[in-house]
Amino acid sequence: MNEEIRNKIETLLDQHRVMTIATLRPDGWPQATTVGYVNEGLTLYFLCGLESQKAANLAQDDRVSLTIDHDTPQVMEITGLSMAARAQAVADRAEAEKVLRMLPLKYPEQVSLPGPMPTPEQVRIFRVMPTVISVLDYSKGFGHAELVTC
Repeated sequence: MNEEIRNKIETLLDQHRVMTIATLRPDGWPQATTVGYVNEGLTLYFLCGLESQKAANLAQDDRVSLTIDHDTPQVMEITGLSMAARAQAVADRAEAEKVLRMLPLKYPEQVSLPGPMPTPEQVRIFRVMPTVISVLDYSKGFGHAELVTC
């Protein structure tokens, strides 16, 4: 991938903090859920409950699809990302603690949280590694997307 498209992807990732992630349920139906995320370059992280449906789905099949975008008043201003990726549970405690320190930094305007940040043992943290990224930019034409393989 060239540097220009990588920079565009990383800028979009850095500008947002919410994504919709789709996992596959055991019955084959996709399940889309909105989650907060942090990223380090093209690697994304999100957390969920230990017993959540997402965690159960990902234990069976690590393939995910996700979107990152925002609402805009003008159709031709739509930008966003769509990804096919693999999500693995973070097992390394140091990596998990780093992610938990990164999360509050995505919300600098937060006055207070309802409680302390969870510990790595209280949540499931997933590392999302994209395999294909579609970069949507309507300013280049209606429905314009650039497909990037990672």
